[in-house]
Amino acid sequence: MAMIQLTPAERKEKRGDAHHLDPVVMVGADGLTPAVLKEAEVAIKSHGLIKVRVFSDDRAAREAMLIEMADKLDAAPIQHIGKLLVLWRPLAETAAAPSDDASAAPRVVKILKFSKRGNHRPQIKKVTVMGNQRVTAGGQVKRAKKRVTSIKKKV
Repeated sequence: MAMIQLTPAERKEKRGDAHHLDPVVMVGADGLTPAVLKEAEVAIKSHGLIKVRVFSDDRAAREAMLIEMADKLDAAPIQHIGKLLVLWRPLAETAAAPSDDASAAPRVVKILKFSKRGNHRPQIKKVTVMGNQRVTAGGQVKRAKKRVTSIKKKV
């Protein structure tokens, strides 16, 4: 696999995004093991931008780890500062978003109605709510209204 190449401006932007992140992968005394690479793969797949903390005092070894991780994870090495390494890989596209025409699936909703007398138990009623319906604060099922948008926004 090849590392992703970034321009200096893109790298600077990613460094700024990574500033507030905490390390999600720790590399211990055993170095870059398959388990560490697996955890880094899971983290970078879900987050895209990750920090890795390396508990090694050898700067050259940390540089080599950054290059090796970037190569094996198919990621871009963003930064190596102290014992922290920053890696980035674009997130994979998820499934296509549902279209506006698709309505939500029916769902079962529990409605809790308290009695007007204090000594009776509340009644629990299960109601099936379709995609175009909503439950009001009073426990009634009403059809959802179409959202009215401005004519200017439709154009």
